Amino acid sequence: MLYRRMRLKFQPAPKAIYFEQNATPAEWGSWHWQLRRSLKSRADFERVFDLASEESAAFSGSGELQAFQIRTTPYYASLASTTEPLDPIRLIFMPRKEELSLGVQDQLDPLGEKKNNPAPRLIHRYPDRVLFLVTDFCSVYCRYCTRKHFTGGEQAFAREDDYTKALQYISAHPEIREVILSGGDPLTLSDDVLAKVLTDIRRIDHVEIIRIGSRMPVVNPMRITLELAALLRSVKPVYMMTHFNHPRELTAEAAEGLERLVDHGVPIFNQMVLLNGVNNDPRIVQALSRRLLYLRVKPYYMFQCDPSQGTDHLRTSIDESLEIQRALWGTLSGLAMPTYSVDIPDGGGKTTLVPDFELRDQRTGTVESGITRVYRGWDGVQAEYKSPPLERRRTPLDAEVYSDEWATLLRR
Repeated sequence: MLYRRMRLKFQPAPKAIYFEQNATPAEWGSWHWQLRRSLKSRADFERVFDLASEESAAFSGSGELQAFQIRTTPYYASLASTTEPLDPIRLIFMPRKEELSLGVQDQLDPLGEKKNNPAPRLIHRYPDRVLFLVTDFCSVYCRYCTRKHFTGGEQAFAREDDYTKALQYISAHPEIREVILSGGDPLTLSDDVLAKVLTDIRRIDHVEIIRIGSRMPVVNPMRITLELAALLRSVKPVYMMTHFNHPRELTAEAAEGLERLVDHGVPIFNQMVLLNGVNNDPRIVQALSRRLLYLRVKPYYMFQCDPSQGTDHLRTSIDESLEIQRALWGTLSGLAMPTYSVDIPDGGGKTTLVPDFELRDQRTGTVESGITRVYRGWDGVQAEYKSPPLERRRTPLDAEVYSDEWATLLRR
């Protein structure tokens, strides 16, 4: 078996025969079959899970808010406990009555994407990159979704005129060096449709990097076929942004898909979200990060959960999140350490937070003479760092060479 010699063991996902009695191994291993047989209704979920009262109430939809779209693949459902409603994986995809009530900061569009929407399907928040929402469909609808204002309408692909306008906007803005495919989940598109999107974007000269944000390697890893990996290699450089939140999501099937992409030259970065009752413990984060790194996936971001509608029960406090980060600081390799980041609501962009190790009351000096700062590290070691005086600063002789490039970047 693959991974037999690995020090870290990745177990195959349960085949969940208890609710898919007629599934052949070939069917179970087909990403198309996983989509077709998704659990979408109360009856679907009741065939698999002993629904708790908090879960049953969510399916009735009686509350201040409308229940967000509900769907999960049989594969992903098989990773969750059928009897424990507070199982971490189950909390990610199973609706609960808490999401039907308004919270302390419920926002339908917490990232302010609608105010940064200059063309159909495009979010242009940062000068050098644009988010292209190629589909609003996901194979699993995570309960903490930050894009509830868009996702879940079941429109498989952008309309032709919207698609054309989006490409025209990208072509007309040379400051855009990077296009991030998102949605919805871009990997729910067929290879043919995905190839068209990737090829059309690659024809735009000033676009250097393409990113794909997808949860399919987590919830439907059968999607990561040899054909898909070869397609992504053919339009390189393409970066894959995965979204693993818990070590149990890293099954043998998921690990095989990740390694297939990396072996085809696709760099992979993981973006996890800190979730109450799911991964808000440094032991969980370190286990996930080490397993990802072993598979050559860089733990990239550890996001604070956005205040999307109905997510209060899944959100941690920033103070708790900082405590988790501090517990990991210095004990986890820098390669395995994700950057803790908060998306400022209403389109303020990302801000990264780190433990403050400076003893500010001991800072001395001036910018002109040089400032001395005092730090105490994660293990208690304390020392000074003395900055050189301002008069020693030099501007690089060749900085002017890059002025036009810098000006293009800032032009929007």
